Amino acid sequence: MNWHGKTVGYAITGSHCTFAEVMPQIQRFVDGGANVVPIVSGSVLATNTRFGSSENWLKQLKDITGNDIISTIVEAEPLGPSKLLDVLTIAPCTGNSLSKLANAMTDSPVLMAAKSQMRNGRPVVLAISTNDGLGLNAANLAKLLVAKNIYFVPFGQDNPLAKPNSLVARMDLIPEACYAALQGSQLQPMIVERFDSA
Repeated sequence: MNWHGKTVGYAITGSHCTFAEVMPQIQRFVDGGANVVPIVSGSVLATNTRFGSSENWLKQLKDITGNDIISTIVEAEPLGPSKLLDVLTIAPCTGNSLSKLANAMTDSPVLMAAKSQMRNGRPVVLAISTNDGLGLNAANLAKLLVAKNIYFVPFGQDNPLAKPNSLVARMDLIPEACYAALQGSQLQPMIVERFDSA
């Protein structure tokens, strides 16, 4: 895919277990010629987990994109008036961010970026990673499935026996889903098989 001349907003929320999967996808955007603007939630900014330290993930993000990281609502707000982003992806998008987006809550840099993008009628692509996608968050997922300018990275149940409500996107399809969204199309099939080997 040729991303030359395109600016991709890449927002990351706190599904820390998927960070290793998404970093190569950010690199694919850069390798394709995109200018990638990194945006992180407070959880990404400040939380160390068994999957790695926040400092390490932030360094990787800055090294790959070559851009400063947007990490406050104040920094994210100008994305609307400037119309900087051609496409915004939230990948991974936690259930918490999913629910807030579905209910018009704007309390993080990532959600402010999404609000700005929607204000401009430009695509927002969600790569969900949530343990309750088929639980209480199913109602929020349904609201966003029919929302204008919202698209999804194809997703499925990652562990249907141990975690039957859990849904996780195919992170390797993030660039393809964003490319389709720029054409006004949802990448299909949207619901796919996605079982972890463990």
